[in-house]
Amino acid sequence: MTSASAVLKTRPSAHPRPGRPRPWARPTGSGRGAINTTLGVIFLGIMLFPIYWMINASLQPSGNTLNADFFPWNPSFAGYEKAIADQGGNLVTSLIVSLGTVLFSLVIAAPAAYALAQFRFRWINIALLAILISQMIPGIVIANALYAAYNDVGLLNSIPGLILADATHAIPFAILILRAFMIGIPPSIVEAARVDGAGLVRAFMSIVVPISRNSLITAGLFAFLFSWSDFLFALTLTTTDEVRPVTLGIYQYLGTQVSNWSAVMATAVLSSVPAIVLLLIAQKYIAAGAIGGAVK
Repeated sequence: MTSASAVLKTRPSAHPRPGRPRPWARPTGSGRGAINTTLGVIFLGIMLFPIYWMINASLQPSGNTLNADFFPWNPSFAGYEKAIADQGGNLVTSLIVSLGTVLFSLVIAAPAAYALAQFRFRWINIALLAILISQMIPGIVIANALYAAYNDVGLLNSIPGLILADATHAIPFAILILRAFMIGIPPSIVEAARVDGAGLVRAFMSIVVPISRNSLITAGLFAFLFSWSDFLFALTLTTTDEVRPVTLGIYQYLGTQVSNWSAVMATAVLSSVPAIVLLLIAQKYIAAGAIGGAVK
């Protein structure tokens, strides 16, 4: 017994004493959280640095980004004054075209998505396949076809022409988003409205549209972003200065303001503001889900 107890005392303990961490131990939960937070901040800073430098360059009094300070200690708003004077009309044009694209896309996509979600016909799968194929067609192909058609009907250099062109990208995408949500709408809700005397259009507007508010806002937001950032249709379907979106305005502005980059960067900042504001306002609606309260 004495020898056995002596051996046990001389053997190292299988469980180390508390307070003495192992050199090979993994980081604890708080340590991993600190590492992940640090990495997240670093990656976020890398991604946001171009935006910061764009704002910084727009506030430089010299207008030359090569001599720009890392922080605008003496900010100048002369670039914004020139940008508004030169590109204000283009910003208004882009805003009108984008809002018109949102309205036109939702008016077409919402009934189409509801029909594809609730009706049971053999041709629905073929229609969905056609919608997916339309998303795969390169934009330059559509732009060239639209140029020939617009030249014949007189829609070149017009706001309605740009709205129709941008809607060719927005409508298929909106149909897919809205259909994915409207599949889950119980038909009994619409049937109850029909029993109470509502027609198909009124039942759709009074029941389906309020329930689909989140998905409508999401589809409308993407339609706005598609139209606001469009460059290809603007370059192809506009040939004069009368109707010119801000994306094309910035592209042509680079050639005339090479020595005044503060005005170019100020235009870029102003063109980013509407998209940022819409994303901040609509982010709480993007997450789906008003169907539960409607059913109750």
